[in-house]
Amino acid sequence: MNKTFSRIKTQSLNRLDLSKKGSVDEDIEHVVSLLNSCEQFFTTSSCSGRIILIDKAAGSSDAHKQNCVWLFVSHQKCTCDDLMSGLSRSCGDAVLKFEPFILHVQCRRLEDAQLLHSVAVNSGFRNSGLTVGKTGKIVSAVRSTHGLEVPLSCHGKLLVDEDYIQFLTQIANQKMEENLRRVQRLAFWSLQENQHHLMFFQNLQSAMSAERQHISDTLGTQEHQDSQHTHKKGRRGEQGTNKQNEINLNKRRPQHETDSCHGYEDSSLPELDDCLDLFT
Repeated sequence: MNKTFSRIKTQSLNRLDLSKKGSVDEDIEHVVSLLNSCEQFFTTSSCSGRIILIDKAAGSSDAHKQNCVWLFVSHQKCTCDDLMSGLSRSCGDAVLKFEPFILHVQCRRLEDAQLLHSVAVNSGFRNSGLTVGKTGKIVSAVRSTHGLEVPLSCHGKLLVDEDYIQFLTQIANQKMEENLRRVQRLAFWSLQENQHHLMFFQNLQSAMSAERQHISDTLGTQEHQDSQHTHKKGRRGEQGTNKQNEINLNKRRPQHETDSCHGYEDSSLPELDDCLDLFT
């Protein structure tokens, strides 16, 4: 399984980026690099967040972006002029959208996916989730919920005035700012109003470091227990030989010596070490 995952990871990371942009968004490069540097993760898709204006066929209920004309797209804040320029080219039903940060990560084990999911949720990405495919493929989706979708035109005719477009521009930019703040939680600790807020990036680093330390401690404890167990087995072997000698000796003693309580406990009850082994 480990070799298979490593092979799939190598193939995936070496594959051509098929997104419209063709590269990882600058604002999340550090997060993607961190995850891909860990042997138990690799990213399959990502978006730092974007403001888009799309034009779908007039009267169509199909809102899939691949079937629409992209009038405007930005991974940063936009201006009212940007949106008005895009709307001037609308021939169908124009829709303004803000789509927040999203990240898909394939994980080696379910425990790794659970770790990433826990960190994501605790860092504010409460729309995150896990999927497990029929072939055992495990994917963690890191995402939030503060999106925006507003229809602006119908059959190429603008439905609102420019003041409303200006208002929507402010709303979309506010959401982009909030989105970038959440992305920064992937990167560092923030001190705000004298309170430490745990941010996703260092939270993830700390969680993985703790996981590695736990594994190391567990292995060390197991080695110590194995050593102690081997030592106990040697002691019990010696005690068994001594008890056998006592039994043979008792067989040669007179009957009144073998009926003592001490002799009965030695020959019939388990040793203390044997009892303790039941709890180790």
